[in-house]
Order: sequence, then structure tokens, then C-alpha cells
Amino acid sequence: MTPSLFEGLNARDETSWCVELGCEAGMRLQQHWNSFITRADFAWLAEIGINAVRIPVGYWLFAADYPYHNSYGASPHPFVIGGGDVLDQAFDWAEEFGLQIVVDLHAAPGCQNGFDNGGIQDVCEWHTQESYIDYSLETLERLARRYGKRQALHGIEVLNEPRWDIGTELLKRYTRAAYWRIRRHCPAEVAVIFHDGFRSFREYVGFLQPPEHNNVIFDIHRYQCFVQDDIDRDIYRHLQKVICDWKTEADEIIGGLGLPTYVGEWSLGLDAKLAALWAEGPFDHVHTELDDFQFDLACRGYAAAQLAVFEKYLGWFFWSYKTETMPQWSFRDCVERGWLPAKFA
Repeated sequence: MTPSLFEGLNARDETSWCVELGCEAGMRLQQHWNSFITRADFAWLAEIGINAVRIPVGYWLFAADYPYHNSYGASPHPFVIGGGDVLDQAFDWAEEFGLQIVVDLHAAPGCQNGFDNGGIQDVCEWHTQESYIDYSLETLERLARRYGKRQALHGIEVLNEPRWDIGTELLKRYTRAAYWRIRRHCPAEVAVIFHDGFRSFREYVGFLQPPEHNNVIFDIHRYQCFVQDDIDRDIYRHLQKVICDWKTEADEIIGGLGLPTYVGEWSLGLDAKLAALWAEGPFDHVHTELDDFQFDLACRGYAAAQLAVFEKYLGWFFWSYKTETMPQWSFRDCVERGWLPAKFA
């Protein structure tokens, strides 16, 4: 998202970034926090008709009391403090412009998926230590305690993208415990949201149902750029997957799960050169045959097809609002380039 922050460094994630920079990390990150997203961005979102934002946070948000991981090296608590103040400011802006906020625990101790956005690239150990799981629950309760009465709080997501090989029963136990931690401080009007963990919704049929549990939302993320079969598709097959496969899936989830569902992440990312940033191996760049006009048409068509399907669900969140160099992953760029609608209301 922000390659300029990583320029000249070996770091590939926020953990290694903070460890590598040491005491310099605070100044750099504070400057980034104060400039990358501002009040004007919330005003723009409200103006075009967006009604909610999803904000990812790490487990280190509030206090330097998190459990140690060997990726920290000699520093017991390497992360920059002050993120809570930034989130407070986001709530102020959201309430000023009538937006809702979903706060998402995007990075958990030990990392829950091995992705850079989980905190530690190529490490997935969250599920191996009770101290990591317990601290995740404590972070959720701190979020609920701090923001539970805020007008802008729409929901709290208990864990972003736990990896596919973490057991479903463990995830269910964690999510159930998270629900009650959040409910200690948040009324039923505040949603409790959980991700599918890259597995079929059928594994969650009957889970966290009313009347014992209220306002629980299922979260799925849909992309077509991270596996070889998707990367090899031309634009017509990308559209076919959305219109046929994802539409059928939406009908099945809506009719069979028993919980409302968000598409918590999607994008226009179809560029194999970008996918190579995450996936190993040489890929054919099938979109190089498109000229600029055709590429714009492809992006507009892919956007429209996804919106048509995702509007069937309770809601959706584009990932992400803003990037430095990847317009297909930047909601603002997609709107300003005409790939996405100019108005959403």
C-alpha cells in the first residue's frame, strides 16, 4: 500500500519495520498517521454516498503489554505507540460526517495467517499459544470498552483472515469467546463480525444463531488474483466467475447460512505483475494485450459485475481506500478514474 515507507529497508511487514527502524520508527509512523488519511478523506467518502469504513488495527494498538514473539529480537515491545489516538480521531471524523466504522482486528499475536498484513510475513503461530489467543480476546475487549458507546461504531471484527489450516473448532471457540467479551461492553446494535477463514460457509451453519446471539455477521473476502487458475483468466473468464460462480455462492450463503453476510474485502486487482508481489512463480501477464481504452472497459466491467453480486449481501467494503502505486486496489483512484460509480446513494 505504501512502498515509500519501506524504501531502503529489508522490512516486509510492520513488525520487522519497527524492529529494523528502532527508535526512528515512531517519528516516521506518526508523520504517516498524520498525513495519509485525513478529515478530508472522510468528508469525500460521505459526499459520494459511502456510509461505512472498515479500519484494520493491530494487537499492539493500546498498550505495550502484549506477549513476546521471537521476531521482535532484543526489543520486548517494538511497536509504535499512539495508534489509539489515531483511531479516536477517525471516530470523531466519522461521527462528524455520519459514517459508521467497523473496527477489524487485522493482526493478532504470533500472526494468524502468515501474510504481511497479519503482522509477520511467513509466520502463522497465533493458534499455537494460549497467550496469543488470550491477548487477542483482551484486545477485542479493550476495543469494545473504549468504543462501545460511540455513535459511529457499527461493529467489531474478531479476527481478519485466519489461515485455512487452523481448525474450524478452534476458530469457533475463539469467536464464541470474542462475542461474549464484546457483548460485555457493547449493546446488540453493535455487530460482532467473523471471517470465514478461507473455508466453506457450510462449516458455520448453525453457529452463533439467535436468540442466544444477536447481530452476528459473517465476512467473506473475494479476489481473483492470488491463485494460478485466476491469474491465467482473461477478462471474460474473470467476469464469468463473478456472474456465475459468485452469484450462485451468494444465493447459497444467503439462503443457507442463517447469518447476514458482508463481502469485507474485494478489489479490481487483476494484474498478474501485482499478484507476483505475493505469489511465487512466473506468471503470464495476460492483460498486456489490452490497450488503455480496453483496460478501462475491463476494469469498469469487472467492477460493475462485482457490485451487482455483492449488493445481494448485507454490505461490502472495498480493499483498500487508498494506495500509493496500485490504483486497482485504491477505492479513491477507482472512483476518480471512472472504474467505479461516482455516487453510491
